[in-house]
Amino acid sequence: MATKVLKVGKNRVWVDPEKTDEVESAITNEEIRKLIHEKTIRKIPEKGVSRARARVLHEKKRRGRKRGPGSRVGSQNARVAKKEAWMSKVRALRENLREMKDKHVITESVYRQLYVKVKTGSFESVSDLQRYLEAHNLRRKR
Repeated sequence: MATKVLKVGKNRVWVDPEKTDEVESAITNEEIRKLIHEKTIRKIPEKGVSRARARVLHEKKRRGRKRGPGSRVGSQNARVAKKEAWMSKVRALRENLREMKDKHVITESVYRQLYVKVKTGSFESVSDLQRYLEAHNLRRKR
């Protein structure tokens, strides 16, 4: 009867072990409600799934841990889309070119020549662009 009054399953009803005879003698819903009010019968709270471990894991991943090759699922293109990777690379290269042009490290003509090379995908990274500048002596002489 207590399960119906509390609207829970039989495993979630707690009965005070010292007052079992009182509970056994209760035969009406009103008597059960009275025992619930007196806290002789209680509803056991639901067990949830703790997020503590998930929070710890998230914090570690945020700090760059647990992201090695053994933890990866999916190809490189699944983790970072080809287009997204291209956009971030090209933006970084163009920004670097613009800064060098503004600081007069390279001339306008060299800037334009390199800009087109960036667009065609000639450079892997900003450091690759810098190596190219050094190798071809394209920096402006002071």
